[in-house]
Amino acid sequence: MYHREWYIRNVHNFFCLLMSDQIAITTRMIKNEAARLGFSACGIARVEPVEAEMRRLDTWLAKGYQAGMAYLANHREIRRDPQGLVEGAKSIISVALNYYPARKRDPEQPHIAYYAYGRDYHEVVKEKLRQLWQYVLRNLPEGTAEEARVFTDSAPLLERYWAWKAGLGWIGKNTQLILPGKGSYFFLGEIVTTWKADAYDKPVPSRCGTCDRCLRACPTGALEKAHTLNANHCLSYLTIENRGEIPPREARLLGNRLYGCDTCQQVCPWNRFATPATEPDFQPSEALLQLQKEDLKMFTKDDYNRIFAKSAVKRAKYEGLIRTIKHLNIE
Repeated sequence: MYHREWYIRNVHNFFCLLMSDQIAITTRMIKNEAARLGFSACGIARVEPVEAEMRRLDTWLAKGYQAGMAYLANHREIRRDPQGLVEGAKSIISVALNYYPARKRDPEQPHIAYYAYGRDYHEVVKEKLRQLWQYVLRNLPEGTAEEARVFTDSAPLLERYWAWKAGLGWIGKNTQLILPGKGSYFFLGEIVTTWKADAYDKPVPSRCGTCDRCLRACPTGALEKAHTLNANHCLSYLTIENRGEIPPREARLLGNRLYGCDTCQQVCPWNRFATPATEPDFQPSEALLQLQKEDLKMFTKDDYNRIFAKSAVKRAKYEGLIRTIKHLNIE
């Protein structure tokens, strides 16, 4: 028995040694490096054309639920098949980066979405993704050439779908990706690459169950049903992406929301597991934390540039904030 076990073990080690010349980088190594870089989750999905999710997107677009975000109808074929972003792509490495703030603004003061508290996430996430890809390149077999591009909310890519397929979490009834035991306060990022993984992750089944707190809490009913958001009524869309006026009905329901909403995440039971972000770039400035209602009465462009210099709040532009301020009760 001893000799048989010795033989099996050494044959296994021999084949592992042979394979090591072909696969120098593994999914486990990538996930460990992602964790070292500060990502809260990392998974890898095999690149395949997206069919069912695209049909849902087509139906959503046909109803006009994208509101003024006409760009969501562009590049349909690339959304369906990420090989349009990287020719010959075989894998998508998906990551999640925590942005939940340790310090929050006074809830009696104008609300700013948590994701915009710190430095604009696009560059922060992309820089970490570049570092992760450089790690992959350093560990590829000698003479191997692989191509990749990094993205975070910056390409016609179905980010939440690929994060789900890579096993990071499930898409909740509020349309947010929910990480088990961690919640939904995360930025998503992707590396689309020609590298073929030694193992691929499996999707996480939904754990929303019968809970419908997000649907009941949505202040305007923009969450018409589970997994269906009508952006025409969404206060997050109307105060960030929207370039026109806020409709009268939604304006009356703004409350103290200056930029974004967060309600459907705040009521989600899974976010009781949220822990404060440790990324230094996501820590809010004192100027942002201390912004008061009174400051908005004479809010100048200099104030805007000073307080939101490197923040995602810039997405709304100064004119967008002034439009929203007009509807807030700041007397």
